[in-house]
Amino acid sequence: MDASGLPAFANGDILKTMVGRRVRTVVQVQRNDDGVLVGQSTDGHQLTIRGAMDVPVSHFMEVFGTAESDQSICAEVCTDFGNNFDAESFYGLCKFANKVKELFL
Repeated sequence: MDASGLPAFANGDILKTMVGRRVRTVVQVQRNDDGVLVGQSTDGHQLTIRGAMDVPVSHFMEVFGTAESDQSICAEVCTDFGNNFDAESFYGLCKFANKVKELFL
């Protein structure tokens, strides 16, 4: 498992190709189940985040961490973006960043 290097931009669909790697994503918080946060990615996938800070339901949260599976991330750093976030733009950034990877090294 290689968790070194800069985190790659990921959404729910891209996460399945990044298991074991460092990633960064944004989820909209749906619930917090005993320290495991459940959120919706900007492309509509349900993701679980272990080690996330407590963020209010419906807020957007940026997560830096390691992809543990195609649907889960172990968080290193989290940032509460509030409830006013342009999820569509982040979705576009994820797609672009994974097509033109050399710009984000």
